[in-house]
Amino acid sequence: MSDATIGLLGFAGLFALMGVGVPVGVAMLVTGFLGSLAITGLTSAAYTLSGQTFASASMYELSVLPLFILMGNLASASGLSRDLYDAAYRWIGHVRGGLAGATVVGCAGFAALSGSSIASAVTMGRVSYPSMRRYKYGGRLATGSIAAGGTLGILIPPSTGFVLYAILTEQSIGQLFIAGVLPGLMLMGLFLAAIAIVVRLRPAEGPRGPVFTLGERLAATRRATGIFAIILLTIGGIYAGIFTPVEAAGVGAAFAAIMLVLRGGLSRPTVSAVLRDSLKTTGMSFLILIGAKVFAPFIALSGLPGMVAETLTGMGLGAYGTLIVILILYALLGMVIEGLSLLVITLPIVFPVIIGFGFDPIWFGVIMVIVLEMGLISPPVGVNCFVVSTIARDVRLETVFAGVMPFWAAMMIAVALLVLVPDIALLLPNAMFSR
Repeated sequence: MSDATIGLLGFAGLFALMGVGVPVGVAMLVTGFLGSLAITGLTSAAYTLSGQTFASASMYELSVLPLFILMGNLASASGLSRDLYDAAYRWIGHVRGGLAGATVVGCAGFAALSGSSIASAVTMGRVSYPSMRRYKYGGRLATGSIAAGGTLGILIPPSTGFVLYAILTEQSIGQLFIAGVLPGLMLMGLFLAAIAIVVRLRPAEGPRGPVFTLGERLAATRRATGIFAIILLTIGGIYAGIFTPVEAAGVGAAFAAIMLVLRGGLSRPTVSAVLRDSLKTTGMSFLILIGAKVFAPFIALSGLPGMVAETLTGMGLGAYGTLIVILILYALLGMVIEGLSLLVITLPIVFPVIIGFGFDPIWFGVIMVIVLEMGLISPPVGVNCFVVSTIARDVRLETVFAGVMPFWAAMMIAVALLVLVPDIALLLPNAMFSR
């Protein structure tokens, strides 16, 4: 049996394990070990399993993950997410679709704390959905804005997706974080534009909310200064060269803990819940990464990356034609495979092709994350849509999927703009790197 055949059988086994409910990290770990065993023998496979597990778990750069996860959970427990939504709500809630717009803005802000799409959707959904329904918002716009806004969680830094991409491709976590800032703000703007178009075509979907005085708006903004301070400390500190990403995560987590104490939220149940959620999310992320680190050498040994590169090159589509084919495949696969799982499974094959065509790896990382975000709201898997449906129990799941379609189109536009104008993603990291 050829190495390539073993590689293909490995992929089939991987998807079979995932299909019966085996966690993706465990599935990659098992597949990678057995595949390496078949190609190189027991000694080499055992060395890969033990060595990559220890190397991944002891990697200093990866300490950014638990620290940023802890920061997001502390910020959520202290009520900072609600303060941000309230501030946006008082400034733009009076215009048509304003509450949906406030939800998107709130998701963008919370994304800068949590780095998780699901966490952003759940947190902001619990805050914003009751308000939108109270003011007679349509089910499609209300749920669509929450599900789509939550996807900003893995684009606007800090981002779990960027951390995994950086580790797997040996890129700079700091540059990827900074590269996500302008595309994240651009995508937020496109989401707001999508809301404006929806309420223009169907005014009943987003009625006007109450009008607040300037004093009320400023008071709400002052209450939200805590979240702005954390964002300035972490992302601003990385860009200014004051902190490394790991140091920024530590400073942000410490500041979020101080905010929890100052707001009177410190209690044994709260601390227990924050630590439990942080450990659970961290453990899941590390398991996925360890599995990917064991799976990647097996794929390299099988020769599949070279075969895929030869096939794509032989199609004669050129660099951008090949890129479009890859992005279409990601969009289709994202409909049936969860985004982070898809990232770690396919990167060993796709990344050499991208580098071979001379594309910037930082730029591709941003585009890849947006395409993976599209999968989070694409049927039939659409994880964010299922999450929102558990919050909006009075709205059918198919209504949620219908509601995200304008935002899905906005993501398509964002990808097209990034392909046409790479500097949207590269301007800030290039400026940081050149200093």
